[in-house]
Amino acid sequence: MGIRAVLWDVDDTIFDYARADRAGLRAHLAAEGLDGLHGTVEEALRHWKELTELHWRRYEERPEGGWQDQRRHRVRDFLERPAMTDAEADAWFDRYVAHYEAAWELFPDALPVLDLLAADYRQAVLSNSSVHAQEPKLRALGVRDRFEAVLCAAELGFAKPAAEAFHAACAALELAPHEVAYVGDRPDTDAVGAREAGLHGIWLDRAGTGGQPGLPRVTDLHQLPALLRADTRFGAPSTFG
Repeated sequence: MGIRAVLWDVDDTIFDYARADRAGLRAHLAAEGLDGLHGTVEEALRHWKELTELHWRRYEERPEGGWQDQRRHRVRDFLERPAMTDAEADAWFDRYVAHYEAAWELFPDALPVLDLLAADYRQAVLSNSSVHAQEPKLRALGVRDRFEAVLCAAELGFAKPAAEAFHAACAALELAPHEVAYVGDRPDTDAVGAREAGLHGIWLDRAGTGGQPGLPRVTDLHQLPALLRADTRFGAPSTFG
């Protein structure tokens, strides 16, 4: 039996997280009077991105450490205020989130492809975020109804690329791993992790980075339906771009 469902990552896959994060933080720094905190605004944006990636990696390695805690650690490191209380860090992050949410947008190719695939495939979400973050986001973006289920690491207790996270999503769909394709923007965490868990892993390489021989890859979601329909076990011949 072939692929029956498509499992999706959210941030930087269907949702333009990087753009919203930059726009939100830029507005937040201006509102907080912190434009010069790390020299220039661009330097501050770069530092925030580095800290986000650092604390995301730590969270993925130990999700039991807590979704909210990785946010607090980011804020303390960014502001260079290690003694901030949890309440102070939460309040600062919440003020940033208001600006971030104002910049939310889907990638232009996301909605057409989600709707196109709906005729032939079941669809769900597996994210390394929290349901409390992703459910409202998907609703605000108008796509929550496209997905049968939304599963996230914070609630599962397992983060991608752990096989347990992928298997939990397959179990929620009551499908075997080989019946499910996973689409995400991070080659190792998403595509390779899915493949090693027995799913069909597909790397969405929007930047056209390449450099992952043999890993199924698309550079635009419009290429995805043809890849899913291809009569192949997802080897190099099915790679677009």
